[in-house]
Amino acid sequence: MSDADETMPKDATQHTRAANRAARDTLPLSDRRDYEDAARGFVGAPADPVIRRADGFPVLDLTSHDFVDASEEAPDTVHPSLWRHAQVNNHHGLFEVAEGVYQLRGMDLANITIVEGDTGIIVIDPLSFAETARAALALYREHRGDRPVTGLVYTHSHVDHFSGSRAIVEDAHGGDFPVIAPEGFLYEAAAENVYAGTAMTRRALYMYGPLLAPGPRGQVDAGLANTLGAGGSATLVPPTDLIRETGETRTVDGVEMTFQMAPGTEAPAEFLIHFPALRLLCVAEDANHLMHNLYTLRGAQVRDAATWWKTLNQTIGLFGDDTDVLVGQHGWPRWGTADIREYLANQRDLYKFIHDETLRLANRGLTMPEIAEELRLPAGLDREWYSHGYYGSLSHNAKAVYQRYLGWYDSHPAHLNQLPPAEAGPRYVEYMGGADAVVEKARVAYDAGDYRWVAEVLTHVVFADPSNRAAALLQADAFEQLGYQSENPTWRNEYLMGALELRNGVRNLGDIQLATPDVFAAMSPEMILDFAGIKLDAGRTGDEPFALGWTVTDADGGPATFLLEVRNGVLVYTRDGLLDGTVARASSSKAALAAALFGGRSLDDLVGSGDASVEGDRAAVDRLFGMLDDFPLWFPIVQP
Repeated sequence: MSDADETMPKDATQHTRAANRAARDTLPLSDRRDYEDAARGFVGAPADPVIRRADGFPVLDLTSHDFVDASEEAPDTVHPSLWRHAQVNNHHGLFEVAEGVYQLRGMDLANITIVEGDTGIIVIDPLSFAETARAALALYREHRGDRPVTGLVYTHSHVDHFSGSRAIVEDAHGGDFPVIAPEGFLYEAAAENVYAGTAMTRRALYMYGPLLAPGPRGQVDAGLANTLGAGGSATLVPPTDLIRETGETRTVDGVEMTFQMAPGTEAPAEFLIHFPALRLLCVAEDANHLMHNLYTLRGAQVRDAATWWKTLNQTIGLFGDDTDVLVGQHGWPRWGTADIREYLANQRDLYKFIHDETLRLANRGLTMPEIAEELRLPAGLDREWYSHGYYGSLSHNAKAVYQRYLGWYDSHPAHLNQLPPAEAGPRYVEYMGGADAVVEKARVAYDAGDYRWVAEVLTHVVFADPSNRAAALLQADAFEQLGYQSENPTWRNEYLMGALELRNGVRNLGDIQLATPDVFAAMSPEMILDFAGIKLDAGRTGDEPFALGWTVTDADGGPATFLLEVRNGVLVYTRDGLLDGTVARASSSKAALAAALFGGRSLDDLVGSGDASVEGDRAAVDRLFGMLDDFPLWFPIVQP
């Protein structure tokens, strides 16, 4: 085999073909309702299917997943349930879902919902990028006329639901309209994209698989949509009106909205919206055509399944009898009051089952992996396509519940202080007779279709000796077959990304801007200083403490002065702290502080341009900046 051949995806093995055929025979593939609902109300698609940046860079190609429509029968390399889900997801364009209500679907990871008012339109969730939001709005206007934006609503604090906002606001040409969001939105939106942003972004590349070539051996779906855009302009327009309590109402452009608060469900800050005159309910991301994540593989705070099911139970009581149309900010709508109540009840029951059954088994002494292996959905839930794990999974959601209540430790002392993989790997390999012996035994297991074990045992060889090409390639083969067998598209992407990097190494494709000027503008000075503390490398601080003063000239409420103390390996800040012991005092805008702390501009540049000033010991300020770590995005995952 040539070096080029060993880096390429392979066919499904006989074991994978058999597993996928067996899965197919258990599925109600004759049920075509979702196909019909996803296509219902189609108005039109963009004439140019490629959405581009101003410089021509393709942010999203709407035809990239048309291969899933080439065959109703799933190829051997794709789980038949996932193939079906990808087909249903592969609708893009403008859809009419009710009189005066439209959705732009398939033009990003999320949907835009547009509600027509007396004089213009209310835009709900403006997607991930300004480019995709702009293209979606243009398509709507192509078919519905040049109606002005009269309101903007963010249902929750995840980036794919707000980052195209600048395109919507700029399109209004200075028109004054409310930007409505749930309480806590701005903090959560900024914090999630900054504090652990580098690690989360790197992990998201595994979860969504944008580096995998679309196709039957590569990226097939992302769960919430077939794919997501990349390289677009991320923005954040701050809300002007916060909703704080369930039952609050707003009337915008003649359209009445009633809000149900849902914090701590799918997002830390979230609400649902009912339109009483339209008998329409927007469930944000709390009810979906899939099992959602209680723990997302990209990494985030574990979500509370108990709060989630109770919120949906309240939704049924509040709006169940007064809703004829249900729209989500992912996927396609549902119609009919009785059907919607049943759908919401089953989604409620899904999260309650995962919560209660996980804790029942935990209280019987089962550990996290044991629970994940044993758990099975009741037949009433399992027969509904929207209970299947196309985003979350029963396995990792059960682990999320366990983690939320009991944490990572299973109380077995051997797991209390385990060696890291690079230290444990060589010892495992030695005990098992050396690398060659392990690889040979793993090859026998691979030929028998025992891919989970091959993936696990070869981790020790790969971490003991990253140069062991035979071990890396065989583990890649095992990952690939596990991906081909996965119903869950994010699991498939994780496995195939692992295989890709074991075969080809980590490809540095350049930096991705995690915190944009809009995000920094949304952050308080305290949040910026919190992130500075995260970036502080304790090993560079030394034993001698020192203190600085920093005045942020445009903080909310006017200038704010902070005492910054570097001591005991941490950066402590105190608003309005005493500055008597400081060795230097600096002053700047919030944006300049962020640029200085996070590497956007040097301190020399900021002082030279007049955007910052320093009095006293300038070297002490330089010393602080010299203690801040850089976070490289392209760190290794499947190798040490």
